[in-house]
Amino acid sequence: MSLEALVPVSEEALSSMILYPKQALGKNIEIYTDQQGFPDLKDCSIAILGISEIRNAFFPTSAYKLDDFRKFFYRLFPGNWNFKICDLGNLPNGASPEDTYFALKEICIHLRQRNIVTIVIGGSHDLIFPIYQSYQANNQLVNIVSVDNQFDFSQEEELISGRSYMSQIIMDQPNYLYNYTNLGYQSYYIAQEELDLMEKLHFDSLRLGALLDDVAESEPFFRAANISGFDMKALSWQALNHSSGHPNGIDARSICALSRYAGISDQMDFFGVFELLNSAVSHQLLAQIIWYFIEGFSSRFDEYPVLTSSGFVRYTVALSDMEMVFFQSEKSGRWWIEIINQSYLNNKNKTTALLPCTHKDYLDACNDKIPDKWWKATKRT
Repeated sequence: MSLEALVPVSEEALSSMILYPKQALGKNIEIYTDQQGFPDLKDCSIAILGISEIRNAFFPTSAYKLDDFRKFFYRLFPGNWNFKICDLGNLPNGASPEDTYFALKEICIHLRQRNIVTIVIGGSHDLIFPIYQSYQANNQLVNIVSVDNQFDFSQEEELISGRSYMSQIIMDQPNYLYNYTNLGYQSYYIAQEELDLMEKLHFDSLRLGALLDDVAESEPFFRAANISGFDMKALSWQALNHSSGHPNGIDARSICALSRYAGISDQMDFFGVFELLNSAVSHQLLAQIIWYFIEGFSSRFDEYPVLTSSGFVRYTVALSDMEMVFFQSEKSGRWWIEIINQSYLNNKNKTTALLPCTHKDYLDACNDKIPDKWWKATKRT
């Protein structure tokens, strides 16, 4: 079992915990240490996993100091959380990146079988690939949300990298990718061929400007996602207080809001934060990003409107040439739009699905404008 490959959290990361108050996170979660051993995963809801695999990063840098992140994370205070959190330590690099991928995939399979939401910290963004592969054993369709300033479709390299992992996922057979969403892309980093591919595959995307204008527009994309990967290169240099950052990018407040939306998603199994920088501000910001994800998890509504006969308000909107049906949850206030799939091989086969959307999508439909996410979803079916 690949869990046996994990190594305990170092004594350096634990050394200052003696000074923390008893309410601090580090004293209220189970941590894999030399003294305490591996945590008991029974009743564990969230697992934290450190990883340092960067050999296939597009721009390899020094490995991220996971100990420094933990020092800041352990000293934070938890919210009103009543579930078990385990820090499983770190996954050391294998003899090759492919060995690390295999071990990570096996760990992800094991934790999903236990219904444990996993937070992966460190390494390069290509680690999304083995996380995605962990779903293949169940023949499950997968939705991925990436917060990144690029699409990562580059095909310039034969090997998978932090700049080409999405191309590998798209070409992987058998393929179980249903939808990919990019949040925060910046057009000057995107080749026209990548934009054309996004359009051809009917994938969703939200430009940086639109994302920052209204971060709440991103919530429906997370609501339908199984995997979310945050590439810290998407942040502005001000957010990281680091001169090697980008002049434009997501600010610190917005990245925490996005993290909370990811945590709220009832379908989210894996949350990863990759391409990390070694700086005091970066360590603190990462600790807060993880905190907000867990805070979102604590606020999950545990609702998916499979049965809409109770707890949901139905709205039928008449457009010029069609009708659209929307549902709003009385519990959370969130919106869904009905998608009808028809099989032309058997015209008696008619099924419906509900696509997460926003109140704005409902208002657009009321103004005779078909929501873009509805149109793309119908093309993917």
